[in-house]
Amino acid sequence: MFKVMPILLALLYGLVAYRFSVWRTEKALDAQSTELADRNLKQLCDRMAAALDLPRIKVHVYEIAPVNGLAAPDGRIFITRGFYNKYLAGEVTGEELASVIAHELGHVALGHSRRRMIDFSGQNALRAALGMMLSRFLPGIGVWIANSLASLLAAKLSRNDEYEADEYAAALLTKAGIGVAPQKALFAKLEALTQTNMGTMPAWLLSHPKTAERIAALETLEAKWAAAALPKP
Repeated sequence: MFKVMPILLALLYGLVAYRFSVWRTEKALDAQSTELADRNLKQLCDRMAAALDLPRIKVHVYEIAPVNGLAAPDGRIFITRGFYNKYLAGEVTGEELASVIAHELGHVALGHSRRRMIDFSGQNALRAALGMMLSRFLPGIGVWIANSLASLLAAKLSRNDEYEADEYAAALLTKAGIGVAPQKALFAKLEALTQTNMGTMPAWLLSHPKTAERIAALETLEAKWAAAALPKP
C-alpha cells in the first residue's frame, strides 16, 4: 500500500494542477478579452453561422500580442489582438481571419478544446506526475523519459487535432461560400506572421503540421470533393 501511495499522490497532483490551469486560463480570458465588433468580420461570421444553422457565432478578442486563434475549454472562440491588428494593417484579409475562426470552431465541434489546454501548464503538471512515477523505477533518467514521452504524445495528438480542424474549417468555409483559398493563403503567411522557423525542427516534434503538409492535405480534400461532385457515367 505504501509503495503505491507516491504514485497515487503524483496522479492527484497532476489532476489538481490541471484543473487549476483550466480555471486560471478561463479567468485570464475573462479578464483580458472583449467581444469582437467588426462589421466585415461579422458578415463573414454570419455566413458561417447560417451554414451551421446557428443564430450567430460569437468571437472574442484576447488582448495579447502573439498571433493566434484559441478555442477555450468552455467552447468560446478567441482571436488574439496581435492577429486582429494584422487584419487591421491589411496583412491578413477578412476571409483569411474567418478561416481561423472556422478552424477554432472545428476544435470545439470535434471536442478538441475539452480535452486539451490552451497553454501548456496542465501538460507540464502531468509531465511532472509521470516523471515522479518513472523516477521510482528508473532513477536519474525517469524525468527525462517522462518529458520525452509527454512531448512526443502531445505533439502527435495536437497535429492530428489540427488536421481534423483544418478539414472541418474547409467544409464550413465551402458551405458558407467563402471557399478554401483563404485558408490556404493564410497557411502560406503563418510562418512570417508568427515569426517562427518551423523548417528547422523535426515534423514529429511540432504541435502543428508543417505549412506545406497542411496545404497539401487541403488540396487532396478539394480533389476528393471535386471527384465526388462529378456526374456518374
